[in-house]
Amino acid sequence: MIFDPMEMKMLGKIVTKLAALAMTAGILLSGAAHAEDAINLYNWSNYIPPDLLKKFEKDTGIKVHLDVYDSNETLLAKIKAGAAGYDVIVPTDYMIKIMIDEKLLTRFEAGKLANFKNVMPPLDKPSFDAKREYSAPYMWGVTGFTYDSARVPGGKLEDSWQSFFEPPAALKGRVAALNDANDIFSAASLYLGIDQCTEDPKAGQRILNVLEKQKPFLATYNSNGTIERMQAGEVIMHHQWNGSAFRTREKLKTAVFVIPREGVPFWNDNFAIPVGAKNPEGARKFIDWMMAPENIAIASNFTGYNNAIRGADQFMNAALRADPGVNPGDEMRKRFRPNQICSLKAMELRNRIWTRH
Repeated sequence: MIFDPMEMKMLGKIVTKLAALAMTAGILLSGAAHAEDAINLYNWSNYIPPDLLKKFEKDTGIKVHLDVYDSNETLLAKIKAGAAGYDVIVPTDYMIKIMIDEKLLTRFEAGKLANFKNVMPPLDKPSFDAKREYSAPYMWGVTGFTYDSARVPGGKLEDSWQSFFEPPAALKGRVAALNDANDIFSAASLYLGIDQCTEDPKAGQRILNVLEKQKPFLATYNSNGTIERMQAGEVIMHHQWNGSAFRTREKLKTAVFVIPREGVPFWNDNFAIPVGAKNPEGARKFIDWMMAPENIAIASNFTGYNNAIRGADQFMNAALRADPGVNPGDEMRKRFRPNQICSLKAMELRNRIWTRH
């Protein structure tokens, strides 16, 4: 058959369009396939071992892409601003309640997942998500402070928040605090004997005064790099989570972790699925897989924190199980103060103080 040149030109355009459509369809299909075999995890920095994510991929065929943040407030702000594409996030207990109330989390019935049977009390029915409809436990711990005994006057500090908020003059500019409103506010509240959910502006002013008085002693507010900062000797004392303190002591043998006698914030971090997740089914598989004892134990061995999964201890490092900062005895556990779910008025007061200080 002989074609007219104009017909040939038209045919060429049709072929080009068909090819473009086919390519677009291929890209869309490829994207769909990618969504099915990958999840996006938004987690605290340095809080899950890369080898564990590779193990999950090997076991399930699902890849994990990791992005990190440094505080619950950063996480909340990003999710509220409409950040899309995250399938699993890791909020702390009180933040779970806030995100549920603001309808930012997907109800995925964690309590009905196959491995949830391994979760031990009290984290099987926590106050912030009693039926475990929106979350599953990850790590738990306490927030105290660590100091280098080789560099403090007399080689020892009192087991009190006073040592952190009103340190010796020799530590001026050599102390670091976490960049976390909840941990800072809770510590100051415990130090002063004030309800961490206070709504009283006068009590709030007392807390603000303590934070302002401490400022000249601080080198930084930073929740990232606490381990490396202490090990490198950049600071002498660091407001620190107990798991980070355990890892600090692996290289800095003179580091001492303190659980102050006034009490310490007891917290747990949780897996959750944000509204708008691209691969919620992959997220459910990941969360269920993480509640298997041998898997969560790998995470504990890396992070230096304990977990709530029955049977995980048999897979955990002996040094971790024996560490009094990670597994405190009964007397020290009496100093644990669970994070409370505060009223909106209390949270507004806390945020004003955090912003002003």
